[in-house]
Amino acid sequence: MPALMAAQQPTLIQDLRQTVQDDLAAADATIRQELASDVVLVNQVSEYIIGAGGKRLRPLLVLLAARAAGAPKLGPHVLGSVVIEFIHTATLLHDDVVDGSGQRRGRQTANSVWGNPASVLVGDFLYSRAFQMMVRLESARVMEIMSDATNVIAEGEVLQLMNAGDADTSESRYLDVIYRKTARLFESGAAVAAVLSGASPTVQKALTDFGRHLGNAFQLVDDSLDYRGDPAARGKNVGDDLAEGKPTLPIIYAMRHGTPAQQALLRRAIEHGGLDDLPAVIEAIESSGGLEYTARLAQREADQALAALDPIPESVHKEALRQLAEFSVSRSY
Repeated sequence: MPALMAAQQPTLIQDLRQTVQDDLAAADATIRQELASDVVLVNQVSEYIIGAGGKRLRPLLVLLAARAAGAPKLGPHVLGSVVIEFIHTATLLHDDVVDGSGQRRGRQTANSVWGNPASVLVGDFLYSRAFQMMVRLESARVMEIMSDATNVIAEGEVLQLMNAGDADTSESRYLDVIYRKTARLFESGAAVAAVLSGASPTVQKALTDFGRHLGNAFQLVDDSLDYRGDPAARGKNVGDDLAEGKPTLPIIYAMRHGTPAQQALLRRAIEHGGLDDLPAVIEAIESSGGLEYTARLAQREADQALAALDPIPESVHKEALRQLAEFSVSRSY
């Protein structure tokens, strides 16, 4: 799978969006409508975080998966994509409070502007609004998928909190966290798309598997970019995970394969957090092969995502899903 040049990546995403432009326009209109509240602060914080944009990969995944499964445009999958976006946005609001983050998508986080209590409570509003929309979809299976997913995501957040500052975090513990925190929502979005499209059990499984592997690949690359990404492009600072004492795969691998001096440095960095040793940490990760190892695992997940698509009939939307998998591992932001 050839790597995409950084300059090509925004163009690719725009091309993918073009294949479901009517659905996306309807989803954007629904987002604005569903954000409405009689409480002014809810409107302000919701609009701030949603209006920041971002890649919107999760709702795009839902729309592409539904169309690949044979759904007509402007079907119930549009509302399903908004459900996924609201749940994702709620987790961002809560994550930034837990992590003490000050920047996301190139500007101040909502908790930096309005404070932690407002961010937590507006996150709760978005969660509950997502479930109100799910009720309108009138699908017990969708409710089951999403209620299970939100529970697993919450468990993932707690597991990540438990791992913070723990230099003995294993690769398997890390992989469990990224599945729960990130990949489960990708998986659930693709599953919801298949259900709302009336797809066969075979296609439902194919899309569910695709979403899971895509989400794993996406998060592995995200954790790699924390040590080599461009802050201007990502809207996040290099070393944010290290500052919070999060042992992600690049540093976990370096802890196993670095020199004794590097291992001592990395242990100290994880246990104490902060960025005082960031240049030395990055050098240790690079020299031990931590970034290359993480990239290989991400590519393996992307390849599994592509293989999962085999039972789905060829279409422009299936091809778009393939390109989404390619983007997940080649992106620079």
